[in-house]
Order: sequence, then structure tokens, then C-alpha cells
Amino acid sequence: MSDDDAPYLLALYEPDIAQNAGAIMRTCACFGVEAAIIEPAGFRIADSRFRRAGMDYLSGIRIASHDSWAKFETWRIESQRRLVLLTTSGETNLWDFAFARGDVILVGRESAGVPKSVSEAADTRVRIPICPPLRSLNVGVAATIAIAEALRQIGQLPQAEAGVSKSAPAL
Repeated sequence: MSDDDAPYLLALYEPDIAQNAGAIMRTCACFGVEAAIIEPAGFRIADSRFRRAGMDYLSGIRIASHDSWAKFETWRIESQRRLVLLTTSGETNLWDFAFARGDVILVGRESAGVPKSVSEAADTRVRIPICPPLRSLNVGVAATIAIAEALRQIGQLPQAEAGVSKSAPAL
């Protein structure tokens, strides 16, 4: 899928954990979603833990890297893309939010989320409801749920033939 065909972009704000980021990139590749990392990250893209979690799926996705939040935000505004922040303090329930093609879905750092200035820059803040008193999902799990819901809304969830992907290994 070319970048122009990707319905959404998933952006990671200063990710801390290489394995989570690699797994998120793998999810993006599997669902045909663009990906971006907003630096500084707590690891290098060449980190073996990042590569191991992303497996050979990383070759199937272009990962844009932005040197800073300011540079990412300039790019986003110039691209006229809406910013949807996934946060535990979101005012809108994920299931009630209407995604639009081209949206940027932003997830925060595993250790600290995003700063107030980043949250305020978002066009909307959405949350995934979970059972109280639990606080949050793993960032990779939350990102996957949001991507799947966004793709479902526009009718672009991938369809496997006969329930099995052609590239899936036989068990």
C-alpha cells in the first residue's frame, strides 16, 4: 500500500520501549496504516529489540521520523490532518468518535503519556473505556484497538481469504 493509499497515520510521541514500538509498527504494516515516530525516542530505530518485535514486517512500512514535536506539528498542520489523541483522560469514548480518512492517531509515551501542550494541540482526545478501577491498557494494545475501530468505520479492515492470510505460515 502506498503512502497515498494509507487511510490513517499512527504517530508515537517519544516512545520509551523499543519492543512496544516495534510491535506497533508491525500492527501498522498488517493493517496498511502509515507510521511516525516523534523524537526523541528512548531507543534507536536500529535497536535489536525494536527490530525483533517488528520482525520482517518493518520492511513493509515506511516509518517517518520527526526530530521533535514542533517539526511534527508543523508537518501535520501543513498536511491538514486532524490529530486524534488516544488518552486515558479523553473526553470522548472511542466507540462514539467518528474517524475521518487521513486522521493522525497519536499515542503517548508508555511512562508519561504526552505533555499538556501536546494534549491541547489535539483536535480531539479519545479514550478506550475499561473496567474500573484499572487505569490503562498497554500503549500497543490501545493503538491496535483504535486503528481497528478507525478502519472498521471506513470499511477498510483487511480481509483474509478463507480466514487465513496467504502469507501466514502453516501450523
